[in-house]
Amino acid sequence: MSENQNLLAEQRRALILDEVRRRGGVRVNELTRKLGVSDMTVRRDLDALARQGVLEKVHGGAVPVVEASTHEPGFEAKSGLELTAKEDIARSAAELVAPGTAIALSGGTTTYALAHHLLDVPDLTVVTNSVRVADVFHAAQRTTGPRQGAATVVLTGGVRTPSDSLVGPVADQAIGALHFDVLFLGVHGISVEAGLSTPNLAEAETNRRLVQSARRVVVVADHTKWGTVGLSSFASLEQVDTLVTDAGLPRAARAEISEHLRRLVVAGDSGDSVAAEDS
Repeated sequence: MSENQNLLAEQRRALILDEVRRRGGVRVNELTRKLGVSDMTVRRDLDALARQGVLEKVHGGAVPVVEASTHEPGFEAKSGLELTAKEDIARSAAELVAPGTAIALSGGTTTYALAHHLLDVPDLTVVTNSVRVADVFHAAQRTTGPRQGAATVVLTGGVRTPSDSLVGPVADQAIGALHFDVLFLGVHGISVEAGLSTPNLAEAETNRRLVQSARRVVVVADHTKWGTVGLSSFASLEQVDTLVTDAGLPRAARAEISEHLRRLVVAGDSGDSVAAEDS
C-alpha cells in the first residue's frame, strides 16, 4: 500500500483500524511497510486510535478492543467521536431530503447532526424516537419563534435508552401506525453477516418498526461502525436503500458494501461533498 503514504491522518487511521479488525492484530513494522510511512507516524496513529477506544496498544503493535455485544455507550460518550465524519455525513444526507416530505430520524449522534441541517428545509413532518433530535427542532422554534414552513415534529413515547432514544411497546405502537417517505437511521454496527445491529434488544424491535414503516431506508453511519456487531440484528443490508458514510471507509469495504446496497454515498471523498457509487 505504498500509494497510501500521502493519505490524510484520518484516512490512514481508518486503514489501520480495518487491518487490526480484519487480522485480529498488527505489528508496527508491518504497518510502516504497508502504509509507506515512518515508525513514529504509525505509533502516533496507534496512540490516537487507542485514545478513541477502538483498539488496544500492545508491545510492538495493536489488537482490537474486545467489547461486549451488549455494551451501549451513552449519548455524551459518542457525541465527541468522529465529529468531522458525522458533519460530512449529515451535510450529504440532508441533500436527500425534499421539502414537504414526511421523514423519520432514529436516535443517535449522527442523526442528531443531520437534524441541524434540516432546520431550513420547509414543510417537513419529522417523526423521531430521539429526545435529542426533537430538541433540535424545538430549540430552533423557541429561538426564532413560529415561522412559516417550520417542521412538524412527532416524538414517540417510550422508555429512554442510554443514547436518549425512546423504545419499547409505546414507541413501537406509535411508529407502527405511521408511514413516512424516508427513514434516516443511525446504527451501532453494520456488517455483511449481521446487517444492522444494536446492543439494546428493545431498540432493535423499535428500529424494525421504523424500517417497516418507511418507503426508503437511508443509513447514516461513519466508517468506525463497519465491522461492529451488536447483540441484536434488526435489518439486513438488502433492506437498506442508501448508506451515507465518510471517506474513512476503506476501498475494500466500499466494494463489499456496494454488492449488497442499491446506493453508497461517501461524503467528503477526494475533496468532493458527495461521491456516489451505484451498485
